[in-house]
Amino acid sequence: MQLRAYWRILVRHAWIVLGLPLLVAIIYPFTHAPGAQMYSAGMRFVVGLRPEQPATEEYTYDRYYTWLTSEYLVDSFAEVVKSQAFAQDVSEKLAANAVPLQIPAGAIQGSTVSEQVHRILTVTITWGDEQELRAIAGAAVAVLQEKSARYFAQLGTEGANVYVIDGPTPRALGPGLRQRLDLPLRLFLALLAGVALAFLLDYLDLSVRSAEEVEALGLSVL
Repeated sequence: MQLRAYWRILVRHAWIVLGLPLLVAIIYPFTHAPGAQMYSAGMRFVVGLRPEQPATEEYTYDRYYTWLTSEYLVDSFAEVVKSQAFAQDVSEKLAANAVPLQIPAGAIQGSTVSEQVHRILTVTITWGDEQELRAIAGAAVAVLQEKSARYFAQLGTEGANVYVIDGPTPRALGPGLRQRLDLPLRLFLALLAGVALAFLLDYLDLSVRSAEEVEALGLSVL
């Protein structure tokens, strides 16, 4: 009985319940500002050390420690790429290019993500301009290869060897989850607002519309 009463309220005020989502759908294209196109460039590196040449014919664990050190280096490089020092070096490298780019280190640091998967270092940079992204990715590769001795002074002047196995190839990114759900969420909220407004109007309406409402007043209905 109560559900039928609710349904009658919604039907009676259907112009509000359905009108608000329809109004939002009409206005949305004129008020919605699409997000800027973003680009992403991923690079993969192998990091290692040159094997030591044995001075004698004695057994030296078949380069075991060289492989073990290389694994630790990949983990360490993943953290180096996230650092302010690395971002500052990339920023300075960009400023020193033939076509200089003045990009703050903080912007570079905030747009760079690194991770280590199966002893492979993966670096991903996200940026809003494709040409600038190419320059930033190229500078990041150069810094990793040229300044490894600075980041790991304990390795000596040679530093670690950084090999690029997948170079940076910028690609356009599609709209994010928030952008894709923006319109459906607005329509859903408009529908909820329409339902709430319909019940509010019915609550404020003092008209008698059914026999049940008359009997609720204590009167008999023939």
